[in-house]
Amino acid sequence: MAGFSTQRPNQPITGINVTPLVDITLVLLIIFMVTAKLVVSRAMPLDLPAAASGNEVQEIFSLSLTAGGDTLVDGHLIADSPALLRRARAALKADPQLRAVLRADGRVPHSRVLHNMDVLRQAGVTRIAFAVAPGPEVTNGDSIPAESEPSR
Repeated sequence: MAGFSTQRPNQPITGINVTPLVDITLVLLIIFMVTAKLVVSRAMPLDLPAAASGNEVQEIFSLSLTAGGDTLVDGHLIADSPALLRRARAALKADPQLRAVLRADGRVPHSRVLHNMDVLRQAGVTRIAFAVAPGPEVTNGDSIPAESEPSR
């Protein structure tokens, strides 16, 4: 039995050679890993609360942006971005686990919201949440009201 061979000329091949499959899989994995770093887009990471509906959040540093162009921190009017930066740094120094809650009117331009988020990030605030107003739940068959649909 020591010299017995399972390869007989008239028998069908019953084994599967998986070496080419493993080689192809490894090549595809390497290609994916290399291209994944090239596709990464620059985005601002957010620490958003995980909840199905909006609940009250303990506000430690409240930043409000009005449609009229005013910026308020904890209800007090702020003159400009450097003043916001100073207030955020002072609040972060007082509480290293500072969480900022950003309230923006629906008519505030996206660029203004991102600018203020960037100022908070420059101050070192990394935990930013967005305040939401409670709204109706969407169930199967409901449609989004026209005034809240995103514009294209």
